[in-house]
Amino acid sequence: MGTLPQLIEEDVQRMDAALKDLLAQTEATAALVIDKGGFLIASQGDAEGLDFTTIGALASGAFLANQTIAGLVNEQNFNNIYQQGEITSMLCCNVDEHCLLVIIFPTKSGVGIVRFYADMAVKKIATQLAAAAERAPGCGLDLSVLNLADPQEVFRRKT
Repeated sequence: MGTLPQLIEEDVQRMDAALKDLLAQTEATAALVIDKGGFLIASQGDAEGLDFTTIGALASGAFLANQTIAGLVNEQNFNNIYQQGEITSMLCCNVDEHCLLVIIFPTKSGVGIVRFYADMAVKKIATQLAAAAERAPGCGLDLSVLNLADPQEVFRRKT
């Protein structure tokens, strides 16, 4: 798995703004940016009763399982996965090689409008991630190797 670019406060603020716009344009309950390892990078929306950390991890696994299925049916890529429930639905969209956008919304809203606005949000988020990668090429972080018991190594200034 590749590395996530180093993100600064401005990057996260721009991703947050894209998520807020998405929520305003749809009736979505929440929107998350996660890396493909399932780690939460940014989130907006109503977290009441929702565990964004667990949702991110499981959504990542579901997306990667669908990528494997794509290969088995001779499809190069499934860019989105949609899970419809009776009350709540979820759309998971590929942003770039590192990240996914997860949108949780009421089923009555309909996936079409959510998918339409999700495409715009994906472009904004991908643009910001690309800008972050250009700012510090080769200095990314692979969150999947992070020692959660001792994350201080991540926050040390590198010489």
